[in-house]
Amino acid sequence: QVQVVESGGGLVQAGGSLRLSCTASGLIFADYAMGWFRQAPGKEREGVACISYSGTSTRVGDSVKGRFTISRDNAKNTLYLQMNSLKPEDTAMYYCAAAAYSMVVKATLPFCRPAEFGYWGQGTQVTVSS
Repeated sequence: QVQVVESGGGLVQAGGSLRLSCTASGLIFADYAMGWFRQAPGKEREGVACISYSGTSTRVGDSVKGRFTISRDNAKNTLYLQMNSLKPEDTAMYYCAAAAYSMVVKATLPFCRPAEFGYWGQGTQVTVSS
């Protein structure tokens, strides 16, 4: 069974930083593109940043470019999201997800849309106060 678990959320003041972590088990971590998504109340789930299975390619949403960095350590089966210069509008539940297909099936970098991802964590809340 695939299990995706994210952690690192919390309450932070505007301008502060947080680092989210995610682990995935039940799959060959290094074979899957990974992504971070967020959903605020009343809004659709949106892609924040995604990374290829190898870590060599990334996509980052326009609203977080220059502030957020996605990375992965395949040796540790861990995905990260470094969030700097946080803004109140970053407040959301943040989800980690693994691609629906391993690179053996589909090796292209996802567009970072939720439908491209098949395995989801439970979410970790990020709240940025003004």
